[in-house]
Amino acid sequence: MNTIELAPHRAAGLVAPAVDRAYRAGMLAGHDWGGAELSQRYGGPAATGLLVELRTRLAAPGGIVDEAGFAAVTRYLDPAVSRRTVDKQVAYGMIHRRPDGGLCATERGLAFLTELYQVHAEVTDELWAGQDERVARLVASLGRVLAYALVLADEEGDRGDSAFTAMAPPHEPYGTPPGVLLLNRLGALRYHRADAHAAAWTAAAHTASSVAALPPGPERLAIELETDRRAAGPYAVLTADERLTMLADLAALPG
Repeated sequence: MNTIELAPHRAAGLVAPAVDRAYRAGMLAGHDWGGAELSQRYGGPAATGLLVELRTRLAAPGGIVDEAGFAAVTRYLDPAVSRRTVDKQVAYGMIHRRPDGGLCATERGLAFLTELYQVHAEVTDELWAGQDERVARLVASLGRVLAYALVLADEEGDRGDSAFTAMAPPHEPYGTPPGVLLLNRLGALRYHRADAHAAAWTAAAHTASSVAALPPGPERLAIELETDRRAAGPYAVLTADERLTMLADLAALPG
């Protein structure tokens, strides 16, 4: 019997790099195995980059990322650069900017996102072949964690400048393959961690640029530990054994 107690804050810290590794593997494979070619057909990265980033919200019928949510998602970029990026994708006819500053996909943008979901289905099926049980467990566990994270956000009134609530829950149309569910739920969980990290470095009187330049040492460690504490809440929905299983499954995923 497993006797290791993995507390929620420890799970948050240990799961984060495993989530990053699995998510990046899936996205990189998607780019290399068809995503780059798809992007070029629609105008290249200048036309499609934001749609890839915002896909889990903008692919949904009527999906909108509001101005505050977009600022949170792009908090590490120069706002002027972000505005120019949006301007380009508006000019390419992929994104529509609403009068209130919110962003939504155009018909052409939605067509791209439909094809992108198909590419990710093929890619994840290949990348995680033979991992059906592990993928299914992760999809289920991540679904519970994300749902509870949204409940907590509502209880705390934390739906303003949050990247997580701007992007979650991910768009999951009926019949979405397990690999795509896993990829997009991993992405949503990364946004939750990003918000916790931003809250931690803000509390430590840092800015996005100053924390990025912070060298390894006691101050950075303190921010990471505070990030773990702030990111811990949703993991309480899982038992200690379930948290360990999630960590083991993530570590075992190919890629």
